[in-house]
Amino acid sequence: MVFLDREFKGNTPVTIEAVAPGSHRLNVSAEGYDGYSESVDVVAGSNRVAVRFKEVRLNESIPVVHKHAIGSCKGRLLADLEGLRYETTNAKDAFLLKLSELEVFEVDYLQKTLRVKPKGGRSYNFTGDSADALFVFHKNVKKALDRLAKGAPPAGSKPK
Repeated sequence: MVFLDREFKGNTPVTIEAVAPGSHRLNVSAEGYDGYSESVDVVAGSNRVAVRFKEVRLNESIPVVHKHAIGSCKGRLLADLEGLRYETTNAKDAFLLKLSELEVFEVDYLQKTLRVKPKGGRSYNFTGDSADALFVFHKNVKKALDRLAKGAPPAGSKPK
């Protein structure tokens, strides 16, 4: 099923006529797959959009606080197919890890913490604005890791 700006347009393949140029929200769903959503910029003339459901996508971001033994620092934890990174003004705490380098990646919902530990490295303990936000971030990253481990291709890779 294809929706453009929350309006049902039909089942794939579908041609949508008379779409005004500009930014639009595209949502596509197929039974047995995660829904697909993206912002598309339409230009005058013919536009083509292809959606691949089997590819793994990951683009998560959450504001966090890194708890130190004494004190803390604020930053942003981001996850994409390149890896997991912590961006902060405290250069000693910032990191970039490949997803394959994660040894520990666990959330404690009751404590409202997310623990990240690279293989052979130090642990990072993060808190967020809400346990729900940490849980969703963790769930989406784990889901992508699990799908990649099962052989699903990363988005943007060439089909085999």
